[in-house]
Amino acid sequence: METIHDLFEHGLEDIYHAEHQLLDALEELESNTDRDEIAQAFADHREETRGQIDRLEEVFDSFGEPPEKEECEGVEGLLEEYEEFTAMEPDQEVMDYHNMAAAEKTEHYEIAAYGNLIPLADQLGMDEAADLLEQNLREEQEALEELKELTEEFEMGAIPAE
Repeated sequence: METIHDLFEHGLEDIYHAEHQLLDALEELESNTDRDEIAQAFADHREETRGQIDRLEEVFDSFGEPPEKEECEGVEGLLEEYEEFTAMEPDQEVMDYHNMAAAEKTEHYEIAAYGNLIPLADQLGMDEAADLLEQNLREEQEALEELKELTEEFEMGAIPAE
């Protein structure tokens, strides 16, 4: 790790791994919720995540590197925490609330990762990469806002169980 480019590539590999991990996690969140509206939000974000992975692959292509994954310990920790919680076999209402909270945590992580990568891409003169990463960042910010709104509706009892 000697250059800004090395740092950028490392961060890109980290978020590339994270997005793949979260693709699977979103499927689990969707299947572990009892409320259709929340499950649909997870399904929608899963589709969006596929597009984000495609954009990350375009970023790798833009500087002539094959897409590679660097284990993302931050997301791995969040996923481990989630598995430990589900092993406690919580009440379904508690599980639904925890699913939304876990998803919000991952959105914050992704927002921070993209927020750190964009200025590096700018500094390296990688305008196309910066634009692609900015698209991912905007989608993550929108997903977080949607989750916050769903959480508020859930807390008010406005989202019924199946």
